[in-house]
Amino acid sequence: MIFRQILLLLITVISTVFGSVGCTLERNFEAEAQAPVSVIKTQKKRANVPYVPTPQRVVEAMLELAQVNSNDVIYDLGSGDGRIPITAVKKYNVRRAVGVEINPRLVQESRTNAQKIGVSDRVEFKQQDLFQTNFRDATVVTLYLLPNLNLRLRPKLLKELKPGTRIVSHSFDMGNWKPQQVVRIRGRTLYLWVVPEQIPPNLTS
Repeated sequence: MIFRQILLLLITVISTVFGSVGCTLERNFEAEAQAPVSVIKTQKKRANVPYVPTPQRVVEAMLELAQVNSNDVIYDLGSGDGRIPITAVKKYNVRRAVGVEINPRLVQESRTNAQKIGVSDRVEFKQQDLFQTNFRDATVVTLYLLPNLNLRLRPKLLKELKPGTRIVSHSFDMGNWKPQQVVRIRGRTLYLWVVPEQIPPNLTS
């Protein structure tokens, strides 16, 4: 966890000094390229979120932890190059997958990847602010953001998502919302929550 936080800090500092750095995506999503910086705009302020590609095996572990199936509609928040939505449709046959990403270059790259792999009919990529996106039709939500963004998103997720919706976060938890399951794979930590019928008041702020 400490190494991850140091890496994120270094990427943010470097990007501030030198600007965004491009990366190349291999067709199988296994290439670990140097990450550009994705900027998520909120109504209050702008937060820099380094784009760090998730290894393909971890992508699959996230989807398996959520137990995705052909009835699911999955939203990936901060979708980067699109590997989670694309994998969800291609390998796990989810009904529909939506990636939400603020960086227009990554959105275009994601759409190109979906076309090449032949899943464009069931995968959609939106260039949007996460805090202005409607998640109401999601049955699964995946995210790989930062701790402060997870906490700020928590009330919105709990307000909009239906009871029973599964949420999987890569690396970071959601404060005092206790996860239903925690899985560690290849040095990464994954957290699973299920939206309850009754939302405890302390989780909505």
